[in-house]
Amino acid sequence: MKFGKVENPDDIDFALPPDHPGTTALLKGSRGKTDICIGCAKWNKTDLKSFYPRGTKDELAYYASQFNSIELNATFYNNFPIETIEGWYEKTTPGFRFFPKLHQGISHWKRLKEAKEATEVYLDGISHLKDKLGMLFLQLPDNFSPKNWDALKSYLEDWPKGFPLALELRHKGWYDGTWNSDDLYDVLEKNQISHIITDSAGRRDLLHMRLTTPTAFIRYNGANVDSDYTRLDDWFERLKNWMEAGIEHIYFFVHQNHEEASPLLSAYLIERLNKEMGTELQVPHNPVK
Repeated sequence: MKFGKVENPDDIDFALPPDHPGTTALLKGSRGKTDICIGCAKWNKTDLKSFYPRGTKDELAYYASQFNSIELNATFYNNFPIETIEGWYEKTTPGFRFFPKLHQGISHWKRLKEAKEATEVYLDGISHLKDKLGMLFLQLPDNFSPKNWDALKSYLEDWPKGFPLALELRHKGWYDGTWNSDDLYDVLEKNQISHIITDSAGRRDLLHMRLTTPTAFIRYNGANVDSDYTRLDDWFERLKNWMEAGIEHIYFFVHQNHEEASPLLSAYLIERLNKEMGTELQVPHNPVK
């Protein structure tokens, strides 16, 4: 995880900014029980290392016995065979959900232009996750700026409504005040596309805190330092506020410079939610804890 990495994380002000006024307007009171998914970004043993008990034969099956979801970054690099996707479905527990990233051919190679066929191919495959398909997410490259607004707007307006989608933008121009971001928020709201919040040490500008649907999709990038936990305390308070304000869905995925700490951080947040908010999320087991 190189994006937003800094040499000295202790020098960073990790305080969360206040909610955007549009978020306050969007969350208008109780809508019932909040759907919460918390997980990691990978399931392979090479990255998670000590998470798996000795003798684990199938990493995905064990992961799904401990977590209710995963952010699926592998689909960014490969369009997997249908047999592989169906295997993921069969190996995971009922209610488990995958949150796949759109393929780089759509976002980075075509840069959303003339991408209809590539999108259809991708969706035809990933739809084999059936009821275990959570929210897809589109991550655009760092150099995809407001100059590319027309391509983004057209793509989002043509997005198939049957597939929930979230958007992550990384170019600084989207949020630094040099462009009217209200145009973006209007399109996202009208098309029911969620606005990803990325918490990364070196890119505090991506903490826009502007929800465009009653769904919070958060990509939390830790730095393998003690402040990762106090940052999660701040996130717990914000999630608590959003739950009390009627948010419908919280999707929170933990990344690390060294991924072996991701299950421990996830467990920490889950335990706080269970204890203080009355949720009943499974606390993942870690053999070294």
